[in-house]
Formats: sequence, structure tokens, C-alpha cells
Amino acid sequence: MTATDVSYTVDGPADAPVVVLSNSLGATRGMWDPQVPALAERFRVVTYDGRGHGRSPAPAGPYSIDDLVDDVLAVLDRIGAERAHVAGVSLGGMVAMRMAAREPSRVGRLAVLFSSAKVDPQGFLDRAAQARAGGTASFAPTVVQRWLTPEHAAQHADLVAELEAMIAGADDEGYAACCEVVAGIDLREDLGRITAPTLVVSGSEDPALPPSHQEAITAGVRGAALLTVRGAHLANLERTLEVTGALLAHFDADGGTR
Repeated sequence: MTATDVSYTVDGPADAPVVVLSNSLGATRGMWDPQVPALAERFRVVTYDGRGHGRSPAPAGPYSIDDLVDDVLAVLDRIGAERAHVAGVSLGGMVAMRMAAREPSRVGRLAVLFSSAKVDPQGFLDRAAQARAGGTASFAPTVVQRWLTPEHAAQHADLVAELEAMIAGADDEGYAACCEVVAGIDLREDLGRITAPTLVVSGSEDPALPPSHQEAITAGVRGAALLTVRGAHLANLERTLEVTGALLAHFDADGGTR
């Protein structure tokens, strides 16, 4: 399959080092809103909607993880960026890891947040079937319960509604095809091929991909550092300052240019 022409946004100075932010399954580029302003002071920040999500098209499936990597590379080609730092949450972290292993010359530094190299596939296969049968809106509230801690959700009803709308707005078939990518993924052998300096971020209360998944990534990537924050699956929305600060420090460790 050729790369899909996904919808993307570029923020920050045109001559700055590039940072790509890749999204969780079900999320649009809006999931990075808390991080973009600070990152864009120092970097040229690229956010995008993955295929089947937000304003991006949903080509006929099935998809592979390499298809999703190709989508990112096509965006970098369009903006004239040979190399970028890459951060990804959940499915976005899987895309980032595969990109770093497959195309090492194009990845400077890597940040993998709340992600996994290998999951139990059945839950994602079940959700793909549910998306096709009843639409993504049918399980949006259940998924968002995993994205935020109960305390944060109770205090931020507007955010809960926004996140549920993100999921409900995904193309049903495109979302299902992305679920099947996650279900079939096995990046464990790729971990040893990653040469980019890597930061792994774990959510201490993540019910979707608990800390053991991030610990396995950290053990598999030579020299990787692990940061644990208090939060659920999208802890970047709850621990904004902590996660943003960690990304800034990581990407700027070599003056942002490595």
C-alpha cells in the first residue's frame, strides 16, 4: 500500500529541528495540545491525524505497521525534513519504534509513551469487531475511562466529552483496521535494532498498557531511560508539565540536533 495523504499541522520555527508527535488509537492530533506550545518554542512540531482518524482519510484495509510508518515518512518528505525526533503514545509509540528500527537515519531521538512492543491481541480484535458492528461511538466512554484516572475525569467533564468525541469521530472501518494493526504487532525483535537515544514513559495507573509493557521496551532498547508518571493511558493530559518537560529535556539533550 502507498502512503496515505494524512492531514497534518506544523507549528514552530521553520528552521528548527523537527519533532513529530504520533497519536494513540482513537485520538486525533488534538491529544497533543498540552505539549505543542512549549515544544514549538524550540522545535518545528508536526502533529497529524492517523489514517482513519480526525481529518485524515480511511483507505481500505487491512493496514500494517509499516503502512503507518510510511504515512509519517511521507509527511516528513512533504515538509522537506530528512530527520526528526519522534514521540508517540500507544499506537503512536508503536509507529515510532518501528520507524526508528526500520529507518534509523530518519530518527534523531525517540520517545515512547504508554506503549507496548507486543499486546494480547484478543481485546483489540474484539474492539475492531465492535467498531464495525456498532460504530466507535458505542465504546467511546469505556475507552476514555482508560485514558484518564477517575479523579481527573471527575474534575474535567469537558475533557472527557472532548475525548469521547474524538473516538466517536473516527471512521469505523479505519479505526477497526488500526485495531488490527495493534493486535498483530510484535516489535520485540525491533527493539534491539533501535539506535536512537530513547526515553520510555510509563503511566503508573495505566489499565490499557500497564507499566510492565514499558519496562519490557526499556529492557529491549539499549541505553533507554524509563520515566514513570502518575496517570492513566493518556497521562500527557494529566501530567502536562511533567511529560512536556521530559520531552523537551530529551529532545534538546544534544542541542536538539542529533
